[in-house]
Amino acid sequence: QVQLVESGGGLVQPGGSLRLSCAASGFSVAYYAIGWFRQAPGKERERVSCISASDRRTFYTDSVKGRFTVSTDNAKNMVYLQMNDLKPDDTAVYYCAAERLALSCNLYRPDEFGNWGQGTQVTVSS
Repeated sequence: QVQLVESGGGLVQPGGSLRLSCAASGFSVAYYAIGWFRQAPGKERERVSCISASDRRTFYTDSVKGRFTVSTDNAKNMVYLQMNDLKPDDTAVYYCAAERLALSCNLYRPDEFGNWGQGTQVTVSS
């Protein structure tokens, strides 16, 4: 069955970097839409970035543009989120998600992704 396991979260100072990893099994990341989402306490889950299944275009929410980069390693069946210049507002639990979605990934709500990892905590604090 489809499984996603995130890793790489932790505590980092403002301006620092982290790379989140998401190990996928039961499907190929090359053929699924992949999303990175985050949820801070008291806030709704929001999409941070995603890769569309059809053309592999990437999308980023405005607050992370220029700082975060999403990528996949099809040979390893891995998904990554490189996060640079981290800010306290980036503090959240980060999730990767996958689904077979025909349209651009940014058009779908979080609940339209049917496969989720368990999440990894990212805390940005001095």
